[in-house]
Amino acid sequence: MPFRIVPDDTHISFMSQARLCAFLSAAAIVASIVLFFAVGLNLGIDFKGGGLVEVRSISAAPDLSDVRTKINSLGLGDVEITSFGDESELLIRFETQPGGPEAQSKAFRDIRAILGDGFEPRREEFVGPRIAGELALKGTIAVIVALIGVLFYIWFRFEWQFAVGAIGSLVHDVILTIGFFSLTQIDFNLSSLAAILTIVGYSLNDTVVVYDRMREMLRKFKQMAIPEMIDISINQMLSRTLLTSLTTLIALISLFTFGGEIIRSFTAAMIWGVVIGTYSSIYIASPVLIYFNLRPGAVSAPAATDPSKA
Repeated sequence: MPFRIVPDDTHISFMSQARLCAFLSAAAIVASIVLFFAVGLNLGIDFKGGGLVEVRSISAAPDLSDVRTKINSLGLGDVEITSFGDESELLIRFETQPGGPEAQSKAFRDIRAILGDGFEPRREEFVGPRIAGELALKGTIAVIVALIGVLFYIWFRFEWQFAVGAIGSLVHDVILTIGFFSLTQIDFNLSSLAAILTIVGYSLNDTVVVYDRMREMLRKFKQMAIPEMIDISINQMLSRTLLTSLTTLIALISLFTFGGEIIRSFTAAMIWGVVIGTYSSIYIASPVLIYFNLRPGAVSAPAATDPSKA
């Protein structure tokens, strides 16, 4: 007998908990906004500006922990060290140093000196506050454009109520993820922004799967009450939803535990995003259909094929 996490025939009344979940989500959104303005994000070098040094180990692949210890001893503040290529090349980023251009030049000299002759300098650059500000602006625009694209896609694919529900779910996920970064003070950098866009895609995929089953139910049972139809649709897709989330979480937790410091902000955001994305596809995207008065006959049946033209 195969092992099943969720029985095939569940009858959970999800919509009976919709009001409580709406209240909890609203409270979490308000708390996230307050945290964002009161505490703020722990912006990484990508958004604050700073220096970049690319070096290559002349002999064997370098010991990253040893290099990190040496660089941290310089007191440069926030530092990121990444290996790439054949792992003999390192990319070292450090935050903007107080004291103007001379302080930045001194930081570059100190890094070269502490690494010694075992490393060959390949590139040195400084990202100023203006470039960092442009990155932040473009990142925000990317998230907004993604949400607008989702709105029109769902509107075209389903009905406008579905589009509003999907956007409400995605906005909920994005705001709570921003709140997560404000609360934990994990570095917010370009990989964190990539995580937010990935969460948008994951949550949307989960929402569309549930919506697709609801559309089938609306066509098949035109007299069924909307809350009952939603509960049946979610129960039918529950096994698929939970299994997808569980297997994704297993991979992400492994990456968070063993993947190292470089991808920790990305994987931490993704773990949080998978959890709230699964929650929002059930308790945010679905109840919106009730609040906006979706009617059982709103979704038209697909056009019949003319046998003479087959």
